[in-house]
Amino acid sequence: MTQFDERKQGERLHELREREEEQHAEMLSSKYGVGYIDLTSRAIDTDALRLIPEAESRASEVAAFHKVNKKISLAMRAPERPDAVKTIQNLERLGYTVERYIASSGSLAHAWDRYHDLSYATETEAGVLTLSNETIREMIAELKTLNDLREQVAANMKSKDTHRVSRILEITMAGALSLGASDVHLEPEEENVRMRYRLDGILIDVLTFDRPTYALISSRIKLLSGLKLNVKNIAQDGRFSIVVDEKEIEIRTSVLPGAYAETIVMRLLDPSTLALSMETLGFDKYLMDIFDREVAKPNGMILNTGPTGSGKTTTLYAFLRKVHKPEIKIVTIEDPIEYHLPGIVQTQVTKDYTFALGLRSILRQDPDIIMVGEIRDNEVAATAVQASLTGHMVFSTLHTNDAAGTFPRLIDMGINADILGASVTVAMAQRLVRRLCPECRKPAPIMDADAKLIAPLLKNIPHEEDLPANRDTMWTAVGCAKCGGLGYKGRTALVEVILMDHIIEAAVRTTSSEREIWASAKHQKIRRMGQDGVVKVLQGVTSLEELGRVVDLHDEVMLETIA
Repeated sequence: MTQFDERKQGERLHELREREEEQHAEMLSSKYGVGYIDLTSRAIDTDALRLIPEAESRASEVAAFHKVNKKISLAMRAPERPDAVKTIQNLERLGYTVERYIASSGSLAHAWDRYHDLSYATETEAGVLTLSNETIREMIAELKTLNDLREQVAANMKSKDTHRVSRILEITMAGALSLGASDVHLEPEEENVRMRYRLDGILIDVLTFDRPTYALISSRIKLLSGLKLNVKNIAQDGRFSIVVDEKEIEIRTSVLPGAYAETIVMRLLDPSTLALSMETLGFDKYLMDIFDREVAKPNGMILNTGPTGSGKTTTLYAFLRKVHKPEIKIVTIEDPIEYHLPGIVQTQVTKDYTFALGLRSILRQDPDIIMVGEIRDNEVAATAVQASLTGHMVFSTLHTNDAAGTFPRLIDMGINADILGASVTVAMAQRLVRRLCPECRKPAPIMDADAKLIAPLLKNIPHEEDLPANRDTMWTAVGCAKCGGLGYKGRTALVEVILMDHIIEAAVRTTSSEREIWASAKHQKIRRMGQDGVVKVLQGVTSLEELGRVVDLHDEVMLETIA
C-alpha cells in the first residue's frame, strides 16, 4: 500500500511554484528586452544594495545587486512600474548607468535579506568595511554644532560596544557633512591625535583621540578606502562613498607616514556643489555677461588660475553646465574625476594615461569642448594650445598668482608668445573668501589705516554702480548659533579677468612683466581681485580681515597707484 507523504508533496509543490515563477520571470525578460537574473545563486554586493533604502527597495520590488564604478545592476519584478522607474531615475541623477534585469519575487527576497547586514559597519564582497548610511543620516539631523559632535564622540569613547569604532567614525563623517566641512584631518602628535575640520577653507580644531582609539580608527578608514593595512611607511590614496538622501558623497582618503603615526586626510566631494550657478559662486553681473559671451565661442582657451582649494574646478564645471547641450560633445581629462556629470565623457589620469597622452587621444574623439584638469608641463600646454587653434574650446587650470601671470607662465612652458593671442581667449584668477553670517554680522565704521587701504582701490574703480551709497561702513564677524560661533557661513569667489584683444596680444609679445600686462588691461574696465573684494566688503558679503587673509591688498594698492 502506497503511503502519502504530505511533507514531501508540500516541498515538491513549493519547488514547482518556484520553478514556474523563475520561468515566468525569464519569459518577461524576453518580452521587455532586458536580462534575466536569478539572485539566489549569487552573492549580493552590499555596496550596490545600500544605494536604495530598504523600504523603497521592497515597495517598488527592485534590488541593486552589483556595482562597478558608476555602473549599477538592478533586478526588478516589473520594469514599467512607476515606482521602479522613479528608483532608476534617482540612481541616474546620482550619475549611475543602470543595467536592468527581471527577477522573481523569491530572487528579490534573497537580496532583501542582506539589508540586515547594513545596520552597522559590515563586510562587503570585496572584504572592505563600509559605514551605515542610515546611521549617518540620523546623526546629521542631530549634530548641529561642534559641541554636539564632541559630546557624541566622548560618549562613544567610553562605550564598551564592539561597534564603537564604527560609531565614532559615523559620527565624525556625519558631523563633517552636517557642518559643511570639505576635509577631515587626523593628525597624530606625541601625546594624542588631533582631529580638525576644514570649514569654509579654515582648519578648526574639533577634538583629540587617545592613541589606541586612533589606531583602531585608522585601520577602519584604511579598510573602508581599500588601502593596505600592513603598509605604514609609504603614502597611500583610496576612496569610499556614503549615500545620504539619494545623494552620493565620495570620500577621497590620503594617508601619509608621520613621526608618531600615519596622518590621514579625508576630502568630502559633494556633487550638489555642481549645481551652483555662476551668480551663486559670486560673479557680478558684468562678469556674467563676459563669461556668457566667452564660453559660447566655438574655439579658444579659458584658463582659470589660483592655488589649490581656490574653487577653480568648481568654476570650470559651472562653465561646462552652461554650455552642455545634446548636440555638443564634451570630453574631460581629470586627476581625479571629482564629480560625475551626466551626458559628458569624463576620463581620469592613471599611471599609463597621462594628461599629455589623454589629451592627444581625446582630440581623436572629435570633441567640441575639452576640459583639462590642469596644465602641468610644456607637452600638455602645447597640445592644449594646438587644440584651441584647431576649432576646439578648451577649459583648463594653471597655477599662477594672478590673471596676468598666465601669459609669462605659458611662455616659460615653451609656448610661442606670437600664438598666445590666437589661442588664449580668457585668463582669469580666483580666490575664495568666507561669507559673513547674515544673522550676526555687525556694521563698523571704516577708520584710519583701513580707510587708507581701501581708498586707492575705490579710486576710479570699474562698475562703480555696484557699490553701496554708504562707503564709510563695513561689516565684521560676530558669531552665533547659526554659524557655529565662527561668524562666517559659506564662501564666495573673488575674480579677476583679462580678455585677449589686440592691445593685450601686443603686450604679451613684447614683455613678460605682469605689471605691464595689467597696465595694458586697464581699458577693459574689469576689476582686479582686490577691488572685487573691497566691493564685497562694502556690500557686507565678507569682512576686510577675511579679504586681507586671502589677497595681498598692499600689493594691489601699489599696482593701482602706479597705474
